[in-house]
Amino acid sequence: MSQGSVPRKSILMGILRIARGRADGVDCFGATSQAFLSSLAPLVAFPLVGAILAAFSEGPRPALTGLAMTLCALLTPAVVSFELARIWERGEAWARFATAFNWCEWILPVLACFVMVPLSVAIGAGMSETAASFVLVGCLGGYGLWLHWFLARKALGLSRSRAVALVFLVNLATALVVIGPRLLGKDLG
Repeated sequence: MSQGSVPRKSILMGILRIARGRADGVDCFGATSQAFLSSLAPLVAFPLVGAILAAFSEGPRPALTGLAMTLCALLTPAVVSFELARIWERGEAWARFATAFNWCEWILPVLACFVMVPLSVAIGAGMSETAASFVLVGCLGGYGLWLHWFLARKALGLSRSRAVALVFLVNLATALVVIGPRLLGKDLG
């Protein structure tokens, strides 16, 4: 390794650090368009495979419609956060934020697995499945909101109130993209 090169930091290490609330985890992510696209690739791969499989069972139109809606939902946080970062003069930090945001989405399914273990025991001990579902959704939702807020604070360098605004607007826009067409009564499937 030459003197001028920097050792490559592990994306997994960054995810683990951010999951525990350590701001230095943000430094493990790239701040380039290639880093952003690389973080987006695995998020797109699973719905793409699902759409291919759905095309054989449901037909191409519903499969492609579902894929298009999923892609819109995946890209909405990047678009909204880019515009807010630009407005708040944090555009130079956006690529690292968006890259970390995408990679850190993988924390939530792992957390779900950890939360489901004690919930399974609780269901076996008499807790209703409905209550367990509420606990699971509450844990994932609360942690997910904190995670996005933390990334906005540390990766974009936003104040607490701006980080709250970013999280609110990103989630509102994503919800509108996902459920908006259905609320308007359009048959997309």
